[in-house]
Amino acid sequence: MKKLKIVYLIGIVMFLAVSQVQAQGIEFFHGTFKEAQVKAQKEGKLLFMDFYTSWCGPCKVMARNYFTLESVGKVYNAKYICLKVDAEKGEGPALAKKYGVKVYPTLVYAKPDGTEIKQVKGLKKEQQLIELAK
Repeated sequence: MKKLKIVYLIGIVMFLAVSQVQAQGIEFFHGTFKEAQVKAQKEGKLLFMDFYTSWCGPCKVMARNYFTLESVGKVYNAKYICLKVDAEKGEGPALAKKYGVKVYPTLVYAKPDGTEIKQVKGLKKEQQLIELAK
């Protein structure tokens, strides 16, 4: 019984450690586009939008392998309010239309008022994401 408790405790510790590692990447805002704009304005930050779809393989790779990296998170969290926008659900289709998004993934960098600064299409890796953020 004592061994089972130790194994259980080790499992909890490992789960918490993994959770902390993933939390070091990009922190995506959970709310509406309008709410993100208000937050960006208040904090003096820009907007970063990751337009994706549920069926997009490269979108999943970026979300899993690059958005979770501490090096990427450090740059984006300091400078941007970051949004994941499902281009097929919720307010996503209207936002995709507004920014002319037709390819996934598409990354949009914008001012707090929504004015587009730049748009980049396709999978981007760690160094590319960091350079784009500058």
